[in-house]
Amino acid sequence: MKKLTFPLKNKSVLLTLRAGELLTLDGIIYTARDMAHYKMIESLKKGEKLPIELTNNAIYYCGPTPPKDDKLFGSAGPTTSARMDEAFIFLAKYGLSVTIGKGNRSKDVIKSCQENQAVYLITFGGAGAYLAKRIINQKLIAFPELGTEAIYELEVKDFPVIVAIDTDGNNIF
Repeated sequence: MKKLTFPLKNKSVLLTLRAGELLTLDGIIYTARDMAHYKMIESLKKGEKLPIELTNNAIYYCGPTPPKDDKLFGSAGPTTSARMDEAFIFLAKYGLSVTIGKGNRSKDVIKSCQENQAVYLITFGGAGAYLAKRIINQKLIAFPELGTEAIYELEVKDFPVIVAIDTDGNNIF
């Protein structure tokens, strides 16, 4: 099983991934959902710097539960990705090349993955407590007013994913 470490040293590794392939992730990934995406898009349209670097990083569409006593999320399961389709297409033009969530994506997202050498990874819905155990550390990065929809930096170890859409546009759905 392949392991990807984020941030990626070289985006070209994404070209080697194939739809249906099982992977594990290590390193730093970022959470972001609907409202955080819209705030990032607004910032880019205004010419402002984003709170995170999109290139060589991954955004996890995650709706975490509030932290437990150990300061880590109690549950960190994936959110339905289709809600972020329009935002992904916009952000891919600015370097976003890896997203993680659950469920199928639109034909426009598949086309964007091909055009921008991006991949869509899925992880296991209903397994948020298990996935939270793969988080070693977390910290709030931006938009605290959004609560659980804020952008968090997660340090992950052996975080399980499946390549759902590869850079050639192959789709397991």
